[in-house]
This record gives sequence, C-alpha cells and structure tokens, in this order.
Amino acid sequence: MVYRELTQAEYSDLESRILYEDNHLLIINKKAGEITQGDKTGDECLADSYKAFIARRNSKPGQVFLGIPHRLDRPVSGICILAKTSKALGRLGVMFKGSEVHKTYWALCCSKPEVPEGILENWLIKNEPKNKSYVTDERPGAKLARLKYKYLQSTDNYHLLEVELMTGRHHQIRCQLGHLGCPIKGDLKYGAPRSNPDGSICLHSRSIRFEHPVSHLQIVVEAPVPATWPKL
Repeated sequence: MVYRELTQAEYSDLESRILYEDNHLLIINKKAGEITQGDKTGDECLADSYKAFIARRNSKPGQVFLGIPHRLDRPVSGICILAKTSKALGRLGVMFKGSEVHKTYWALCCSKPEVPEGILENWLIKNEPKNKSYVTDERPGAKLARLKYKYLQSTDNYHLLEVELMTGRHHQIRCQLGHLGCPIKGDLKYGAPRSNPDGSICLHSRSIRFEHPVSHLQIVVEAPVPATWPKL
C-alpha cells in the first residue's frame, strides 16, 4: 500500500496532536474542519492522514490498520480515538454503544444559562435532508436525549459550559443547548447569530475516560482547546 507523501509541516502537525498511543490505540486532538471518516466531499479524512503518518514514521511498507469506533462532527474539535487493531476496534464499538466511554465536552455559548447547572432531557428527531435535529414531543421516530451541563466561566462575550453526554444522539449537544437558549458560538444551524471565520463551531471534546479495551487500564485523556478560541 502506498500512502500520500506528507510534507514535513504536515507530519509535524500530525505528530504534535497525538495525545496518547500504544499498540492498540491512537488518540488525537482533531481540528475543527477535519472529517473523521471519508464522505461524499472526497476530502482526506483523519484516519487516512494518520495512516500516512504511521507508514512514514514506522517505515511500514504494508497496509496500516486504523479503525474508527466513533466520530466527531466536522466543525467540532477535540478528542478522537482511532483503533490500531481489529481487537481494539471491536471492543471499543461495544463500549461506545454501552456508554462505557465517558466523554466531557466544552461548549462556548452565546448566552449564559439561567440555571448554572442541570440535566437537559428532550425528545429529538432528525431531519435527514437538512442534516439537522429538532426538539419535539415524544412520538415515533423521536429519540430521548439526556445530558448534564455546568456553567464554568465567562469571557467578555461568551460563556463556557461543560457538558457530559448521557446519550449519543445526532447533533445532541448543539440541538439541546440551542433549545435552552444557549447556542454555541459559530453554530448558525442551531441559533448562533454569526459564523466563525473558519467555519468551525466552539464545541470541543475536552476529555475522555474509559477502560482500555485490551489492557483494562484506566485511560484518561484531555485535549487543549483550539488556539482560535477566545482566551479563557
């Protein structure tokens, strides 16, 4: 297998964003705008970029295996796990479905919530043509979405919330915070008044905690927020 030749700048950037690595896992800090897995745009996905990175770093002539047990939306940044073995991929898939992977997000919002912390519980329904979720009543096709949020601090214009997902629904954090009246900075789709210059939204997968699928050690990883965010 021949992978794309990376420039030195690309190689250094990919290397700098590795948060954890062992024989089974590769955990990286995804940039907003990157796609985790290939899609109809034809843009290079994160998995392919790191396959090229590993092939070069390890002087590996054959095919590099990197499985994708979960995804982050394209405009979202932060922690993304890639599996380096099929054993890890299969076990991680089960763990994500069983809510055994505990994820915390930071959301920089346009408004401060009236209640500083709480649990949001809404029924969401996805509109496929618009690629958007809506809060609705309980009805066929709707899925229950639950999350915990906590206000952390404010900048001059924005307000930082910490969010812990209790379910994993399409655009869940974006939709539920928008419905709360606290749209995420840059997220026009869910109520923000203006976009970010780079097309990102200020939603960041900040930390993750789980039992290693093979060694069973406790893994805790944290990702720094993008440099483009307002200073916190």
